[in-house]
Amino acid sequence: MEASSTSLKRLKFGKLKVVRRRLLQRYEHQPFISCLAGFYSCRWKRYQRRRTEPGKCCCKTRECVFFPLLVGAFCFSLVFLYMWGEAKNDYNNFDWYNYGNLGFWFLWSLVLLIVAAILFMYITLLLVLAMCLLAEGQQLYLHWSHKIGTFLVLGFSITALFILSVLWGDQWKTVRLSFQITAPYLHIGAITIMVLLSWPVALHTIRADKKVVQVIIVGPYLAILLFLFLIPLGMYSPCIREMGTLGPKPALIGHRGAPMLAPENTEMSFQKTIEYGGDGLETDVTISYDGVPFLMHDSTLRRTTNIKEVYPNDTTQNAALFSWDTLQELNAGMWFLKDKPFSCMGSLSRADQNQAMNQSIYKLSNFLRLADSQNKLVIFDLYRPPEKHPYRNSWINRTLEVILNESGIRPSLVLWLENDMRSFVQSVAPGFQQTVGSKAPVEDLLLDNIVKLNLAYTEMSSEDIRKYAEANITTNLYVVNEPWLFSLAWCSGAHSVTTNAVHTLKNLSQPLFLMTPQQYNIMWILTDLTSVLLISLIFALHWWREQSFSCCAHDGGPMLESGTYNKFRTELSDMPAITA
Repeated sequence: MEASSTSLKRLKFGKLKVVRRRLLQRYEHQPFISCLAGFYSCRWKRYQRRRTEPGKCCCKTRECVFFPLLVGAFCFSLVFLYMWGEAKNDYNNFDWYNYGNLGFWFLWSLVLLIVAAILFMYITLLLVLAMCLLAEGQQLYLHWSHKIGTFLVLGFSITALFILSVLWGDQWKTVRLSFQITAPYLHIGAITIMVLLSWPVALHTIRADKKVVQVIIVGPYLAILLFLFLIPLGMYSPCIREMGTLGPKPALIGHRGAPMLAPENTEMSFQKTIEYGGDGLETDVTISYDGVPFLMHDSTLRRTTNIKEVYPNDTTQNAALFSWDTLQELNAGMWFLKDKPFSCMGSLSRADQNQAMNQSIYKLSNFLRLADSQNKLVIFDLYRPPEKHPYRNSWINRTLEVILNESGIRPSLVLWLENDMRSFVQSVAPGFQQTVGSKAPVEDLLLDNIVKLNLAYTEMSSEDIRKYAEANITTNLYVVNEPWLFSLAWCSGAHSVTTNAVHTLKNLSQPLFLMTPQQYNIMWILTDLTSVLLISLIFALHWWREQSFSCCAHDGGPMLESGTYNKFRTELSDMPAITA
């Protein structure tokens, strides 16, 4: 009897040591939880926070409203950041649009990107803190300042997405194109997030005391996980292709020259394109009041010249209403050093700075002579002069005179884009490569002797490009600046692209993200199998921990009576320590 009593005491003492060890482990874990709760709830003291009781909600009823808002703010800010990040190809267009409305040049696109990144990092940090608190079984309480911040992020993201969708809806086409490149890697990222989320999901599922609650917790999680496992079946990317099926690298046509390296539409800009190995030159042609075609993109001269200093009263006048002698007085390069039109511009050498400062408006005839001497293709937008201009009705004839009679360029180097009077142009210049700026049935294009399409990159379609190529009609895409977008154009079979970044794209030896179907299948299957293994281990670990703790409680005899275990387990983390 005495031996039996001694054995029982030893057993109880052993169980007490087990419980004490667990309590001490939780106590030593308190600084980490204090940091989480402090940053999330501004509750740094242990008595200020509460653990979630088994089977109960992770937060109070009022807080249940804010957690979905936090998740929503994260999702909207992520969508906006991704959209705006992929829109980098067109930042110059966005800044140019704002310049036209505000009257001064500023890199608004870069500011918007920085703001979006900061807000996303802030809301992501809050969400990570919430997930960590849930993983530790703590009740959620979002501090009022973070609630205001959440509303600000949510409001900013929704408003920005709405405004950009209304004013710049084509960017959603860019986003859809980007998925053809990024989808395999976004898939891996999404699976990784689901693996991390499995920790709090498993904890609260195992601890739930009702089957219905368990289903509510784990059901949506498994549904999303299954969707992510199967979504690669519907993915398409022209860059996932068999070895040896990739076409030649697209030719590079400098958009207004090399506007990241020199003032656009100037002699220096076109020389830089040639220096970096560009295959063609693109520009914009306007006709002066006295009939001299010159290069100018904007309808006015205020952005790319110093007209505000030379003729301050004529800054809003149409560029075509100035005589050539007047245009020659203007500087077309100093603005480039002052305004820096691209956020990714590198620093210029002293020699390039001096050269840029001395650029003037460039004549079409000189531009064509330069292209002919270097055997470069030329393509240009031809702007019709405004009302009451002397060449309003003879603008095409005057341009043809310069091309055929004054410049001496070989007709085969000219990609003729203007659609007006195309039949007449073909009759006087049959050597021009007839180019059109929109898709049309192949039969109609062949009937008009069209040999090239000049399309916005948002109209990119590997199927259409292949269909036109079979009829010997090549495709040029504009304006392609980003390596990922150039890679997609390359994989899609584009013959050439118009770009601001000849110096960057020339260095690409193969498309980014190029892989074979076998490589992609291996990546997909390994990702799914690894995630299944990790998620299963996490659920098994939580089940084992709860079972071992429960067994410890029930084997300890009267120390933890039935019905007191859950309450005891909930209060463990709030106890400072126990003595032996």
